[in-house]
Amino acid sequence: MATIRNGTANLPDLSRRSFLTDDTAHASAQPVCYFVDEAGDPSLFNARKHVIIGNEGCSRYFLLGVLVMADPEPLTQDINQLRVELLADPYFKRVPSMQPQAMKTAIAFHAKDDLPEVRRKVFKLLMHHPLRFLGVVRDKQAVLAYVRQLNERDPTYRYHPNELYDSLVSRLFKNLLHKEESYQVHFARRGSSDRTTALGAALEQARRNFFRSWKMTEAVPVKVVAGWPEHYAGLQAVDYFLWALQRLYEREEERYLEFVWPQVSLVHDVDDTRHKPYGAYYDKRRPLTLAACKR
Repeated sequence: MATIRNGTANLPDLSRRSFLTDDTAHASAQPVCYFVDEAGDPSLFNARKHVIIGNEGCSRYFLLGVLVMADPEPLTQDINQLRVELLADPYFKRVPSMQPQAMKTAIAFHAKDDLPEVRRKVFKLLMHHPLRFLGVVRDKQAVLAYVRQLNERDPTYRYHPNELYDSLVSRLFKNLLHKEESYQVHFARRGSSDRTTALGAALEQARRNFFRSWKMTEAVPVKVVAGWPEHYAGLQAVDYFLWALQRLYEREEERYLEFVWPQVSLVHDVDDTRHKPYGAYYDKRRPLTLAACKR
């Protein structure tokens, strides 16, 4: 059956680059933690098979990001303390999103739902922690073109949004599962579906791709956890980084990404093939700006 390719063979050599700073990279019994979330949605069609990319409620881009940290506990403590302080502040007393029954800011920070005043405090808090973010961006118009090519070759092929999500998991993690003693990968649950098994398979595919490239056979333990953001501060944090990245691509607002860029290790814009067939890579030497990514 035809499928969305993940294109990992075209990734640059990142195998010898550590995405942990000196104060977080260490070999110990504690696993390195990854927190994974998405921004936008992987849908291309509605129930009637009409293209809905860019329509109200359907994003033009789909993004997947991972936040890397060696010890989540300090961030967890600070995130929880900030929420306690905000909920006790009379300034926010009657704000709807701050009411527990709304299941928004009072439960977990979520950049889309949080007030600008709250968002600013969360961003500042994140900048005081040794976090490293990596992201992958797909232009869904390019994905649509590829899906149509698949349909021409195989008329029985039917696109499913999980296919795009899983292909980006494999792409994002190709070089991230071999350097430390063990890993714990936390995925934000998607609706009511627990796709832990499928996500674990996507991670294993990423590792196989890496081993195939470097002719390696030794594998380290990887535990996959699917959870809600209110239970993991790392999931709340990666949501903020993705929101900043999404604002650049969807709304051409770059100030949020510019603010967090010191903690961004890499962003891969897969479908910006103006200069390279495998897309554009942005890092410390080549920051991602609106001017740089604008087609």
